[in-house]
Amino acid sequence: MFSQRFLTMVDTSKNVAEIIETCAVRGTIEWDAVNRCRAGGLLQWCEVEGTTMIMRARLGRSPIKFGPTDVEYGGQGLESVEVSGGTVGTKWAGCGGAGLGIAACLTQAPGVLYAVYPTDDDMKVGGARANRVEISTPLYEKVTIGIDDTDNKEGGATWVLALKASKAAAAIEGVQSLNLRLIQLFPKSPHKTTNCVSSAITFAAMPEAVDRLIDSVVSTVKAETRSDKTGIAVYRGIGIPPALNAFGWEIKKRLVTIEAVEEQAVSAGIRFAELFDNHEGRIGALAAIALSEERTDAAALYNDCALPLIKK
Repeated sequence: MFSQRFLTMVDTSKNVAEIIETCAVRGTIEWDAVNRCRAGGLLQWCEVEGTTMIMRARLGRSPIKFGPTDVEYGGQGLESVEVSGGTVGTKWAGCGGAGLGIAACLTQAPGVLYAVYPTDDDMKVGGARANRVEISTPLYEKVTIGIDDTDNKEGGATWVLALKASKAAAAIEGVQSLNLRLIQLFPKSPHKTTNCVSSAITFAAMPEAVDRLIDSVVSTVKAETRSDKTGIAVYRGIGIPPALNAFGWEIKKRLVTIEAVEEQAVSAGIRFAELFDNHEGRIGALAAIALSEERTDAAALYNDCALPLIKK
C-alpha cells in the first residue's frame, strides 16, 4: 500500500532497538508518531524526518494505553520488540484508521519478512475495529562512520567523498544507507583545509555484513582522498553516549588535542582506521559521530545566528 521501508536495528548491549519506517507522505507518519508516543509502552522517543519516522524503543514487552475509548480517536502502539536468531519480531496494536495502518500498510512494507495475525478478526481492517499483528524483519546493527580532512586547497570536498563511499557501501548485500550529516567544526582551527566541516554517514547492516561495510568505506576514502591527514572513525551501536556528545560540542567551540580525542574514543568504543601517520583528521571524524544525531544544529556554527530562523 503506502509503506515504503521498514527495518529494525538492535543493540543488545544497551537493550535498545531503533525502528525506521518510511511512508509515501509525511502526514501519515506525523499522525502515527503522535499516536505511538501517546500509547507509551516500549517507545523512548520518536522523530519525523520528511516521510520517515525513527523510533527508539526498549527490548522486551510492555502494555500500551489502548482500550475501547481509544476507538473514538484512533490509536496505535508498539507492544513488544524481541530478537530471535537473525530476525526481530515487533508486535503492534491499532484501532480505527490506525489499525489499518499497522495491519495492512506496515505489513506490506519492503523489508518485512512476514506478518502473523493472532486471530482472523485482526485481518479485518478499517472502521472502528481493533487490530493486532506481529511483524518479522531481518536483524540489523547500526554503524556510524565519521570522516574528515579528505580535501585540500586545490580541490575536493569531504561530504562528496563521504556520499560516494556511502553509495558504494550500500551496494553490499545486507547493508542499507540511512543518512549523511555535515558537521560544522571550529572555523578558526589553524589545521583546517577549507570550511572545517566533517561528515557522518550512518548505515543499517546485518551482522555478517558489518566488516565488509567498514572495509568498503575505508577503501573508497583511502583511494580518493587528497589529504595525508584523513581521519575515519567507526562506531557500532545505537545511541550516542552523553559524554561523547558533549565532547563533540566542545570540538565545535574550540581547539582540542589529538590526545583528548583518542582518550574519548576509547571511552566511547570508537575505533579509528589506520590511514596515515598524521592523525589530525581524527578530531573531526570523532566529532562527526558525536554530533551525528543533532540535525541542523550539527551543520551550524556554535551559537549560529541562522538557527533561530530555521523552523523545527
